[in-house]
Amino acid sequence: MKHLLTYKIFVLPLFCIIMIGCGSKKSLKTEVIKPPIVTLDTDIKRVGIINRSIPSKENIGLDQVDKILSMEGEKLDREGAEQAIIALKNALEQNPRFTQVVILPVNLDQNPGGGVFPSSLSWDQIEELCKKNNVDAIFSLAIYDTNAKATYNVENTKIKGPLGIEIPAIEHIVNIDTRIKTGWRIYDPIHKKVCDQLSVNEKTRSNGKGINPIKAIEAATNRKQSVLQISQKIGSDYALRLLPYKANVYRDYYVKATPNFKIAKRKVETGQWEGAAALWERETSNADPEIAGQACFNMAFYNEIKGDYTKAIEWATKAYTDYENKNALRYIDDLKERIENQNIVNEN
Repeated sequence: MKHLLTYKIFVLPLFCIIMIGCGSKKSLKTEVIKPPIVTLDTDIKRVGIINRSIPSKENIGLDQVDKILSMEGEKLDREGAEQAIIALKNALEQNPRFTQVVILPVNLDQNPGGGVFPSSLSWDQIEELCKKNNVDAIFSLAIYDTNAKATYNVENTKIKGPLGIEIPAIEHIVNIDTRIKTGWRIYDPIHKKVCDQLSVNEKTRSNGKGINPIKAIEAATNRKQSVLQISQKIGSDYALRLLPYKANVYRDYYVKATPNFKIAKRKVETGQWEGAAALWERETSNADPEIAGQACFNMAFYNEIKGDYTKAIEWATKAYTDYENKNALRYIDDLKERIENQNIVNEN
């Protein structure tokens, strides 16, 4: 069962009230749904994932310095890259827009290694991969590189000698900081464009103790597990770039113009939005044009909360055109952007 989109992306936003200053307005922080960072053509239903992160043989020397610190040697990069790709595959399979996600067992050379993006694959190569494997687009792990740095300390300690007698000794302590760098690309052969190119850097620290530096490094057994876990998270997180996401925005509304505004403010604070809107609507016919404009603005705000963006734009437009509320003009642009974003979300 696909769980990734079981959260309700179309529910009404949750609001958190925040006072700013002692002016005539209050500010509300709200969660809004933003369209995916990366959008793909709607015809892309089947995708292939390739691992292009293994350095070419002539470039392997660039990767060897950090391998000295790893018991797994160059296998750590290979295993880490594999975990990142598997995690990406699993996450993409939870996205209902895709009908098939496959890892393609291809071997592509011309990778400089050392955490450097290789040149983009040619569209002839991409089209051949897509045709051969019956997929519509290619996700590529173009970079996977770990770089480790160790710092050493020594401490005086005691160890048991051959006769069980404690004798003075020196204990070596090592801290290994490992940087994990990945680079991703998405190739869209339909439009012949690279839809996304992203570098991700993460770090992890492991430590160990021993009677000499080598033993201390060998004791840092949690390094591999940590690297692989982070690699899995990197792969899963990359898939999120194709999904709508939540972001915080702030909205101001008027609270002090008349007693009705003050009562409405308290109603908002207690979640009584309908009651607040009824009071604001009364003030839209106030003889003072400034107050009427503020009331219209608040009615726009209320309708945005309800999810009726069209009605919200109507009230904001009235606030600006009829009563010259300058804040409403900027608000109209924000509302139009919300409608546009919602349409994109619906398409995805």
